[in-house]
Amino acid sequence: MKILVTGGAGFLGSHLSERLIMLGHEVISVDNFYTGSKNNIQHLLDNASFESIRHDVTFPLYLEVDGIFNLACPASPIHYQKNPVQTLKTSVHGAINILGLAKRTGARVLQASTSEVYGDPVISPQPESYWGNVNPIGIRACYDEGKRAAETLFFDYHRQYGLDIRVARIFNTYGPRMAINDGRVVSNFIIQALQNQDITVNGAGAQTRSFCYVDDLISGLISLFFTETLYEPINLGNPNPISILELAQEIVKLTGSKSKISFRDLPKDDPLIREPDCTKAAELLNWKPTVSRLEGFERTIKYFRSELGL
Repeated sequence: MKILVTGGAGFLGSHLSERLIMLGHEVISVDNFYTGSKNNIQHLLDNASFESIRHDVTFPLYLEVDGIFNLACPASPIHYQKNPVQTLKTSVHGAINILGLAKRTGARVLQASTSEVYGDPVISPQPESYWGNVNPIGIRACYDEGKRAAETLFFDYHRQYGLDIRVARIFNTYGPRMAINDGRVVSNFIIQALQNQDITVNGAGAQTRSFCYVDDLISGLISLFFTETLYEPINLGNPNPISILELAQEIVKLTGSKSKISFRDLPKDDPLIREPDCTKAAELLNWKPTVSRLEGFERTIKYFRSELGL
């Protein structure tokens, strides 16, 4: 297939593009390089099955493709809160433009949604049937509500026009090619630990997250895309939560760091719990994570050691 990957130079997009090429597909990567990096796709540029286009999905795109993975959107709070209006436009206008492309070409289209559609959940783990607890006017709403609106568009295009859609709700993912400055907790802690700086924990560190290694997540996305007639959101993540304080302690131990742990105020609307119910992914996709947190962290630490020249 000829497959379009929007956000193709990003953390997830570059890994997805690489895997799709390995599976024998042609990939067109589209990215405006706001948070994506040419370094992430440098090794693919000479591959005859790969093409990179600089483009912003808030503007229409005219290509001939068989399939689309819509991953375009800043995904870390630092980046999506820096320009919240553009973040919302990327989710909503971007979805409209990509769905229009899929409607014209008849392409199957997958939306990379997020666990953030659940907001600060009052139930755990979060099943796909949970409608969420989102502050629609908070500082995270540009991302949370943008992704929720994109899901609405995908399902309305499916109901009204019969589009062949897939929706993946992606939980916290980590691994090589995470940006050093993206502000996500795993990369933050690893970089601080490698440099023997204080590990900065929000609140008391009692909030929990579930971390999925990037290779597992990509396998889940591809399984979802190629599963026929699956017109419902599917959670993809690792259903093994850990508190942020335990995470900090684990990273300090794995890096052999001299870092101390310091605490700062909890950001507004920061979710206290985040754990996916992946029952549907296991049953419908025959998918579950296989990379342990220890193995995944060791690979990621090795990557950041190299990036930092340590």
